[in-house]
Amino acid sequence: MTDPILKTHEITRFFGALKASDAVSIDLRPGEIHAIIGPNGAGKSTLIAQICGSLAPTSGRVEFQGRDVTGLSTRARSRAGLGRTFQISALAMEDSVLQNALLGALGASGRPWRFFGPALKDSALREQAEDALTRVGLQDDMHKRTAELSHGQRRQLEVAVALTLQPKAFVMDEPMAGLGSGGSKRLTGFLDGLREQAPILLVEHDMDAVFALADRISVLVYGKVIATGTVDEIRANKEVQDAYLGEDA
Repeated sequence: MTDPILKTHEITRFFGALKASDAVSIDLRPGEIHAIIGPNGAGKSTLIAQICGSLAPTSGRVEFQGRDVTGLSTRARSRAGLGRTFQISALAMEDSVLQNALLGALGASGRPWRFFGPALKDSALREQAEDALTRVGLQDDMHKRTAELSHGQRRQLEVAVALTLQPKAFVMDEPMAGLGSGGSKRLTGFLDGLREQAPILLVEHDMDAVFALADRISVLVYGKVIATGTVDEIRANKEVQDAYLGEDA
């Protein structure tokens, strides 16, 4: 079996007496989409925060490409190749699509942010940003103000920003949030092809998208993984049906 690119080892997080993550061990393998599902309050966002570095686990560790990254910052993990997109957009809405992608490329270069102006004229950085926009299908919109994009296009732009970091893995927090059925179908098709670039750890409530995309699914309930398996295995799991899927199964 191919070694996982991303792995958690029994990460546990307490908030006072509340155990928000309960010895969670999951992994992400090359070429796959591994979905994390569960009811509201299950601890999905807390888990993602620990994986990406914005929250330290009380115990346990996170490995990325075989390296213990538990003590690394969010930026250091990003520089190492962990690309993240957010449930709530972190884009600069008044800047152009190209400027947002350039910000990602500039961050990947390690240059100080105060040198953003000259970066606009840096042919290597610009090529990197334009290539990422082309990959996500936004090459014809690069000079638009980001606020003018549709919600689905903004999701694609977030992926383009992540692509400028040349990620080895993506972590995506509810990319379908706020999309209608048509937008969800388009983004589902886009993400299906993106796994060829890098595997995706996907937190998502849209079960149609999850069932269409996931190679494996882990179900989180009260901070604990109650099941991991293929779509068919998760659909047939009685504990999962009772805890979360219900009629969706």
